[in-house]
Amino acid sequence: MAKSFFKIILFFLLVLSINPSLAQTEKEIAPPYNIKTVSFVQNDQNMVPIFELGSSFQFQFDDLFGNEANYYYEIVHCDYNWIPTNIPKNEYLQGFDNQRIQNYTNSFNTLQIYSHYKLSLPNQFTQQLRLSGNYILKILNEDKEVVLSRKFMLYENIATIPLQIKRARNVSNIEYMHNLDFAIKSNTITFQNPLKNINVRLIQNGNFNSEIKNIKPQYTIGNDLIYKYDTETQFWAGNEFLYFENKDIRVASNFIARVDFSTDIYNCLLHTSNARANSPYTLFEDINGNFVVKNTNASNNEVEADYAWVYFSLSAPTFRLNKNIYISGMFNNYSLSPEYMMDYNEKKGIYEKAVLIKQGFTNFQYVVADSKGIIDNANAIDGNFYQTENEYTILVYYKENTGRYDRIIGKGTANSLNIIN
Repeated sequence: MAKSFFKIILFFLLVLSINPSLAQTEKEIAPPYNIKTVSFVQNDQNMVPIFELGSSFQFQFDDLFGNEANYYYEIVHCDYNWIPTNIPKNEYLQGFDNQRIQNYTNSFNTLQIYSHYKLSLPNQFTQQLRLSGNYILKILNEDKEVVLSRKFMLYENIATIPLQIKRARNVSNIEYMHNLDFAIKSNTITFQNPLKNINVRLIQNGNFNSEIKNIKPQYTIGNDLIYKYDTETQFWAGNEFLYFENKDIRVASNFIARVDFSTDIYNCLLHTSNARANSPYTLFEDINGNFVVKNTNASNNEVEADYAWVYFSLSAPTFRLNKNIYISGMFNNYSLSPEYMMDYNEKKGIYEKAVLIKQGFTNFQYVVADSKGIIDNANAIDGNFYQTENEYTILVYYKENTGRYDRIIGKGTANSLNIIN
């Protein structure tokens, strides 16, 4: 009986190794309530987690319990579809992971206590990440339970991606969508069977929830791969991000109507936003969904910036869909969790939500999605306008016929400020 059971397990493991599609896809795990302001940082700026292979960066977060808890990290190499590869860890990582995060500091002179954690990669334990491709960074507690996880990508600079942002090709959406025309060129790689071995990932404003993938080259010219699709590479243009600024947390400014001091921590009440879908396009200078942690009265923003309850309110009288409205941005990893879902106040006739956010400058947007988290960009609260300024990124994945993993061989970027017809 024991031998039969052993054979069944062995057979299952063999099938799993032959057919990786049966393996479990890694998905980002949203942090619990006490973990806030999770971000990848490079050169003191919050970044979309796409870094050149060999560069250094940091992963930071706050624990509002402020009890200097022990956290550990694990790094998992994945393929294009976020399925862990079979490559041994010592081949993609020089050194060790599963180490305790040793760099943490308690907040100073803040009403909301917290412990700030900073993981540098590479570090004394993890000296190098050797391979390009997709990675999952997992943060574990003392019981080695995963508290949160985040995706990040490492790319090589051996292919160029000329990219142009154009208005939609079809007349019905020409006012509302952006179309990405691009090519893939390389002087060092002769692409083998590009329809099978090349894949791309198209990203708007660092939001992986709305990415476009599994697009194959339309045709080739020599060794150049050409993508000139009409609909397959189109994004809804959206509208400029809204923002609020509470760098001086005691002062009402910009979109903050008033500040309330009556509770344990500050309350920032924003002016009520009006749905902009049926209004003319208006340029708002934004940072494409990003955020900046800043306390004008402090020298170390990482531990001296305070938290405040930010009260959002939205007037959308024509919104009649049986769907939910969420507050979204890089500050919460474009999350569609219940923590950021707005409630309808029948008495006031507006949507409301209070969110705990670290002070500074924060971009946000209102997102419509159903109960399964499927975003309805066509019926966006703030509409879609081709004039909207968006940042687009293309990652090119390549797996040779005999390759063992999906390399990211190049990164292309473009801004829709330079849109053409």
